[in-house]
Amino acid sequence: MKISARNVFEGTITALTDGQVNAEVEVTTPGGDRIVAIVTEGSVASLGLAVGQPANAYVKAPWVMVMAGDGGVKFSARNQLAGVVDGVQKGAVNSDVAIRLAGGTLVHAVITNEAALELGLKPGAPACALIKASHVVLGVPA
Repeated sequence: MKISARNVFEGTITALTDGQVNAEVEVTTPGGDRIVAIVTEGSVASLGLAVGQPANAYVKAPWVMVMAGDGGVKFSARNQLAGVVDGVQKGAVNSDVAIRLAGGTLVHAVITNEAALELGLKPGAPACALIKASHVVLGVPA
């Protein structure tokens, strides 16, 4: 299957917390990087989600926010993925910022060129990818 989402976290479901309407699902990659998704209980049932099951978490690059540095700020975004800038590809209006996480996963964010410049993003600089759990789409093998 081909998909337009730039970020694909292939892994295993390591936690699943059921709620009245939604569930919180944690997917952990083989390298140990973790991403949390909020999905409906209907999706849990229809996809047959369970701890130990393989799953992919998909996130479109424009949904990823970037914070320069090591943190020091609290955010409501459930996924705060620290790493280092692997590369910045500048376009006419936007830049594609690639952040390498500790476990090796590469996260892409599309931000304005102005923001990339203001944040001082360059290879090797510490950065954090911020992703709301509600912006994560889950998929399982058929």
